Amino acid sequence: MARNGGETELENHGEEGTDFDFDLFVIGAGSGGVRASRFSATYGAKVGMCELPFHPISSETIGGVGGTCVIRGCVPKKILVYGASFGSDIEDARSYGWELNEKVDFNWKKLLEKKTNEINRLNGIYKRMLSNAGVKLFEGEGKIVGPNEVEVTQVDGTKLFYSAKHILIATGGRAQVPNIPGQELGITSDEALSLENFPKRAVILGGGYIAVEFASIWQGMGSTVNLVFRKELPLRGFDDEMRAVVARNLEGRGINLHPRTNLTQLIKTEDGIKVITDHGEELVADVVLFATGRAPNTKRLNLEAVGLELDNAGAIKVDEYSRTNIPSIWAVGDVTNRFNLTPVALLEGTCFAKTVFGSQPSKPDYSNIPYAVFSIPPLSVVGLSEEQAIEQANGDLLVFTSSFNPLRNTISGRQEKTVMKLVVDAETDKVLGASMCGPDAPEIMQGIAVALKFGATKAQFDSTVGIHPSAAEEFVTMRSVTRRIAAAPKPRTNL
Repeated sequence: MARNGGETELENHGEEGTDFDFDLFVIGAGSGGVRASRFSATYGAKVGMCELPFHPISSETIGGVGGTCVIRGCVPKKILVYGASFGSDIEDARSYGWELNEKVDFNWKKLLEKKTNEINRLNGIYKRMLSNAGVKLFEGEGKIVGPNEVEVTQVDGTKLFYSAKHILIATGGRAQVPNIPGQELGITSDEALSLENFPKRAVILGGGYIAVEFASIWQGMGSTVNLVFRKELPLRGFDDEMRAVVARNLEGRGINLHPRTNLTQLIKTEDGIKVITDHGEELVADVVLFATGRAPNTKRLNLEAVGLELDNAGAIKVDEYSRTNIPSIWAVGDVTNRFNLTPVALLEGTCFAKTVFGSQPSKPDYSNIPYAVFSIPPLSVVGLSEEQAIEQANGDLLVFTSSFNPLRNTISGRQEKTVMKLVVDAETDKVLGASMCGPDAPEIMQGIAVALKFGATKAQFDSTVGIHPSAAEEFVTMRSVTRRIAAAPKPRTNL
């Protein structure tokens, strides 16, 4: 086995003198698994990998190279967001002199075909990347049968067995549905991205990324949307002030919000699906989307065969290096339920390859991870929310905010403000968190994330020359403190 450099203690936990079929066998060809396998191969490892057969809608026996993000997640979702955004763009264009005298129609099937063509293309690209890296890809379902052995059940039912010095589990997660009467009438985001017919009426249960994004998508394409969620505001865990901005924008775009509400029953009728809420309210929809979370994909991996430890949510427990309690078995990505984001899975896959095959023990750094919610308009954040900063602060905080009407809206007349926010440590002047809700927020926040990663101060933001005219320049021109938050007294102890 050719490798660069000698093995570290983390690398060396196969049986001495044992010949293995592979240095590494990866179960799951999503973002994390593909990254780990390719990078491991570049370090000289002999790598095998298995993935379920391709289909846009997943099941326990269907998946596809590229995983959730590429096939039924981030990429197709973003394509639909682009498609939905053109509706309001066309409305705004009239104020910019474009004479659109006839009614503009939206063709859902055409967009769906284009989306499907793109994910098919990406699926092929991922396969070629693996092949070019020298990774041996098997189509079938992978299971653990021993600390150094995997079983692959091919499409025709044939079982293959391979030994590997290291096994990496990267099977991601799957959408969950609530246990309510009529649950079989609802769909998840998998089906929502591949609906044969466009829903004119939609009810969405959930207040997270997927719920908010699909509410924006379907409303932007002309659907009547009811968004039902249990909290006071959507997007639990984000900065409360920015959550309120998103909620205001959703309502401003015509989405009906139902806070502090849950669904209790779905009933099939001639007019569609009757939806009953826990307040006794009745809604009728063509589609009911359950956006109520995802669970780690571990049930069919036969992990009990080796005593691999899971947490209460069914996620694989790992240490800082993504290593499980079985020294030869590792796990990255959503199956570990750490930070369930594609770029984080890529980071974990990279660190795994460096640690195990690159003689560079590497722990993923989860500080200052940027997030984006592709609502219309989008929300993007990096660092601490105001609430998190207050909880963690040892001193006073300074909060800077800016709310303004984007230049584009001054002509179109659209009443939708962009909101930006910086949270700063008053003593050190270090910027602890940044948030933005408005057009191009994710594109802007990626650059802000670099600054926070390197510990930028508010003075350094202020000394940066802005790009004019742009929304982004507001981040370097916010001079007035919106509010100062005094540090909460710490409890005293005699210990």
